[in-house]
Amino acid sequence: MSDDMELIHGSGNVFRDLGRPNADLLQAKALIASEILKILDEREWTTRKAQEATGISHADFSRIRSVKLSRFTIDRLMSILRQCGRSARP
Repeated sequence: MSDDMELIHGSGNVFRDLGRPNADLLQAKALIASEILKILDEREWTTRKAQEATGISHADFSRIRSVKLSRFTIDRLMSILRQCGRSARP
């Protein structure tokens, strides 16, 4: 086995490391979405059950589960998080 591998530390933002534009925005959306997904998993909610409990569309929860976040603003994701009964951590 060769020891020629170089270890490179990331910046803490995978989107920045990949050279994506708006990396900070993408990272923030991903972090908020992960909090929403934690809630769904903790409560064992399907997207339909989440809709029943919060009034937010099943389609929105499906997009979040699929990490299709381009349609969401930070404000919208924060609103969904609040509707799930949790606010973002400082």
